[in-house]
Amino acid sequence: MQYILVFLVAYLLGSIPSGLIVGKVFYKIDIREHGSGNLGATNSFRTLGKKAGTVVIIADTLKGTLAIFLPVLFGFDDIHPLIAGIFAVVGHMFPIFANFRGGKAVATSGGLLLGYDPILFISLVIVFLISLKLSKYVSLSSIIVSIFAIIYTLFTKDIPLIIIVTILAVFVIVRHRTNIKRIRNKTEPKVKWI
Repeated sequence: MQYILVFLVAYLLGSIPSGLIVGKVFYKIDIREHGSGNLGATNSFRTLGKKAGTVVIIADTLKGTLAIFLPVLFGFDDIHPLIAGIFAVVGHMFPIFANFRGGKAVATSGGLLLGYDPILFISLVIVFLISLKLSKYVSLSSIIVSIFAIIYTLFTKDIPLIIIVTILAVFVIVRHRTNIKRIRNKTEPKVKWI
């Protein structure tokens, strides 16, 4: 029962819809009605601009980072921090505070990796930025980073990390399936801010 409390708090933390809050409070815009209709950072950048997008990506990232520290904060050292992080990612994808229509798991997944393995996180950011610079596709860059993350973890021999990163990568790739179709059809929008 105590474990459920940790997972519930992690889920609720992940459910905080940063993009929706920033859009409605500061711009009087529901970003779900604009662009891709997604609550994540990419649509926030496209719909609200660089400042708002930056705030959203930082907030979404920190949700994952904070979640992995919940087991320690609640005094449950036997709960692996990455498991709590997974619940935050699920909350981000299916937020109870936004009718279960959330983001695509990239920033929040990155956040839990930031808290657990900062070197991995920095490596992922570098790979993402290089891929984005070359391709101009956020979605493709997210998928490439997910695959890179799996490969990276295989060298760590950290079994829980390998398992969790593989699950996160599957989340990210599945959530981007419509983007993959648009890339094939050459209808996926390219970014102009990098």
